[in-house]
Amino acid sequence: MRKITEEAAFREQTGKSELTVAVFKTTWCGDCHFIEPFMPDVEQKYAGRITFIEIDRDDLADLCSELNILGIPSFIAFREGRELVRYVNKLRKSREEIEQFLDRALEVSDALPS
Repeated sequence: MRKITEEAAFREQTGKSELTVAVFKTTWCGDCHFIEPFMPDVEQKYAGRITFIEIDRDDLADLCSELNILGIPSFIAFREGRELVRYVNKLRKSREEIEQFLDRALEVSDALPS
């Protein structure tokens, strides 16, 4: 997962025509560490269909405020600069819940005109 540390890089990646899922985390978040062991497998499962980026909420606080990121980890799907769907809550997220969100993000993206 590519780590994004500058807002310009975030806007460039999320502005592309491919589906991008931004994962918002922090180093001190226990639930963020909970998902780390299985996220590489999840990324592999969706390789070629979803580009994943990681943003540390503490590094890009203004962007996270703009996007209303409160609970972490949070997942937001973007395409062509538009937010398509988000999975944001304060609860711990399981692999199955994350994959359900990613499947939904693909459905929404596929329904949009190319």
